[in-house]
Amino acid sequence: MAVLETVVIAFWAMLPAYVPNNAAVLGGGGRPIDGGRTWGDKRVLGDGKTWRGTAAGIAAGVVLAAVLTVIEPTVSDALGFDVPAFEPLAALGLAAGAMLGDILASFLKRRSGRQRGAMFPGLDQLDFVVVSLPLTALLATEWFRTWFTLDVILVVVVLTPVLHVTTNMIAYKLGLKNEPW
Repeated sequence: MAVLETVVIAFWAMLPAYVPNNAAVLGGGGRPIDGGRTWGDKRVLGDGKTWRGTAAGIAAGVVLAAVLTVIEPTVSDALGFDVPAFEPLAALGLAAGAMLGDILASFLKRRSGRQRGAMFPGLDQLDFVVVSLPLTALLATEWFRTWFTLDVILVVVVLTPVLHVTTNMIAYKLGLKNEPW
């Protein structure tokens, strides 16, 4: 597989996992998942992790996967190689895994004493990848094996932090985020 083809497949395959956290911010608010509970002297998750935001994020990722699946034949023809069409369980695994990864990161941030929005290098950039890939492999095993080859996974692990930092900086400059990470 050519390098450009691998990068395109990696980006396309991860789009349903890349979008949910942004959609959660736009569709969020409401009741926090932890209901305000603490563990020891720290909040379990914090006010930023809400039921409505989580549902909005998962829905956005699944809907995006459906749209990508509809346009996949045209995109594959234009590119001259196949990009993934998403099985429903693959879409759900990527989107829900992204949200679960973000929730897990929030839990770890609270345990380490970091406040909401505080930087946690490495975790901030890859939390959703670490959960979405195994969840997708579990829910849609054959689909996952077809599209997430070792070289695609390596590109995801390298590409994701670069995309994360770049998009966060743009959102910060546009006033959409309070911090540039």
